[in-house]
Amino acid sequence: MGQLQERYKKYREPQKFMEAGVYPYFRAITSKQGTEVEMAGHNVLMFGSNAYTGLTGDQRVIDAAKAALDKYGSGCAGSRFLNGTLDLHVQLEKELAEFVHKDDTLCFSTGFSVNQGVLAQVVGKGDYIICDDRDHASIVDGRRLSFARQLHYKHNDMEDLERVLKGLPQECIKLIVVDGVFSMEGDLAKLPEIVELKHKYNCSVMVDEAHGLGVFGKNGRGVCDYFGLTDDIDLIMGTFSKSLASIGGFIASDKDTINYLRHTCRTYIFSASNTPAATAAAMEALHILQQEPERIERLWDVTKYALARLREEGFEIGETESPIIPLYVRDIEKTFIVTKLAFDAGVFINPVIPPACAPQDTLVRFALMANHTKEQVERGVVALKKIFVEQGIIK
Repeated sequence: MGQLQERYKKYREPQKFMEAGVYPYFRAITSKQGTEVEMAGHNVLMFGSNAYTGLTGDQRVIDAAKAALDKYGSGCAGSRFLNGTLDLHVQLEKELAEFVHKDDTLCFSTGFSVNQGVLAQVVGKGDYIICDDRDHASIVDGRRLSFARQLHYKHNDMEDLERVLKGLPQECIKLIVVDGVFSMEGDLAKLPEIVELKHKYNCSVMVDEAHGLGVFGKNGRGVCDYFGLTDDIDLIMGTFSKSLASIGGFIASDKDTINYLRHTCRTYIFSASNTPAATAAAMEALHILQQEPERIERLWDVTKYALARLREEGFEIGETESPIIPLYVRDIEKTFIVTKLAFDAGVFINPVIPPACAPQDTLVRFALMANHTKEQVERGVVALKKIFVEQGIIK
């Protein structure tokens, strides 16, 4: 046995929770993603999904994917740089640029690879990249690959961000990178204040709209649109794997920045292009978003109901302003126990533990979709209230 095998033979952290019967990961679903899914032979209420628009099972999206599969085949067998560009990719990029009100976009095979590739390339030696300390892991990995100096500020603390910016040279490129909606806590970036500091200290701003698209702004254009600040944001990133019911991602910006990234971004030019089916599914979901504004209205109706009910029942839900609702547990083992007991009661929720949060901030994540009903939310709240009380988390 080699050195690597010897090292990882000692990694037994997951096995502790498996042996305790509360291991919460890689649970297999045997049906379409929806508000209720089939798992282990029975139906479970799904409050662990990122499909905010509820389009993953929409027949129009499925039919668009099937049609693309029939026309183009199962894959593109190459990168966008060479033989892997379809007219579908070009059309989706055009429509996304129009949707988010930017000059141009690039589509990637995953959302993670957008942040990983763009941040590694768009800033470099002599530049600065400044991140909120709760930014997504893809932003963390992207900044690590960059040759820029990495700095961060306390979560949503604008005084701390200004403290960081004050010490930086005015003439250097300084890129502030922030989640529009924070994926675990559900709160929004303070974009108005960030934009004010951008102009004061001669910075650029990139916003990750993974959890904002399809939720905030006109027709789901995102948090930048919601605050009326699209023109002040230099780069907008988004994913297809949440509100757009597919997989992939994009970066939107001015034509010169996109031209540069198109020819230099390594995760774009050295990755196989997104599959025809996934591309067509995302484009159809984008069309539906624009045609059916009532879908987002339904999402917010059920979100407001869930927020009110969870507060009434005494759950600690933090500063969330979105369909992502954190239910704080503040104990790693109890977080796993709650997740297991909830599943046994027919409710799927996601545990959030370090490194996704601080050790004292563990939680379970309760997320809504546009096609959740208030009756489903009520069933979930009642089941979770019983578990949280029994575990001594709330009274």
